[in-house]
Order: sequence, then C-alpha cells, then structure tokens
Amino acid sequence: MPYEAIVPPGSRSFAPYSPATKAGNVLYVSGTVALDKDGKLVGAGDIKAQTRFVLESISSLLEHAGGSLQDVAFAQVFLKDVKDFKAMNQVYREFFPSNPPARYCIRADLVAPELLVEIVATAHLPDARA
Repeated sequence: MPYEAIVPPGSRSFAPYSPATKAGNVLYVSGTVALDKDGKLVGAGDIKAQTRFVLESISSLLEHAGGSLQDVAFAQVFLKDVKDFKAMNQVYREFFPSNPPARYCIRADLVAPELLVEIVATAHLPDARA
C-alpha cells in the first residue's frame, strides 16, 4: 500500500524523515521531541514541559491529518531517566484522560542529552467517507 508523507506547513525535520506518514487510514507519527520549529529546546530540564510540548505537537500533527489524540491506538514513550516516569505520566494523563492507548515506556539514550522524552504514536484516523 502506498503511503503519503504528512508534513504540516512550517514544520521542519532535522534528519531525513517525515513528521508522519499515512497509509490508508493509519497515521504513523515519527518520534517527537521537545524541539520547536527552529530546532530550539523547549522546557530545558523540565520533564513536564517537554512532555506537554511533545503531546501538543503530536495532537497538532494528528489534526493536520484529519484526526485527534482520541484516534491514537498505540504510543511508545522513551525516557532519558526512569525517575521522570511519574511526572511524565501526570502530563500524559491530561492528554489521555480516559481510554488511553496501548503503550510501552522504556529508558533510552535520546539523540541529544538535553532531551528528556520522545514519543511515537500510531493512530487510526476516521474514515473520510463516513
């Protein structure tokens, strides 16, 4: 099945990847970190601020593709430090207050030392024909 790259206006990738790809009604959101469109860190040293920025970015990308966070079926969370697990979850619950997606969370070295969290998402978008 062919897929379509989803690149919202003004977005910028800092490596050779698309922010998301869409195949049928499935949206695959690339690993999202707390870097703004100019590549500047958001929320230095603050796991809650970085988690919030990441989930807001994913939400915006989903909206651009015709969906919402309610369409996320699976999430993958990467934390620089497992000590941030509780604080990350406090913010995560704000974005998924009920029926949260399946997910896993692991400790990992992220691409830059100042990044504290990275989240990947897979969503099943509403059928546009419905």
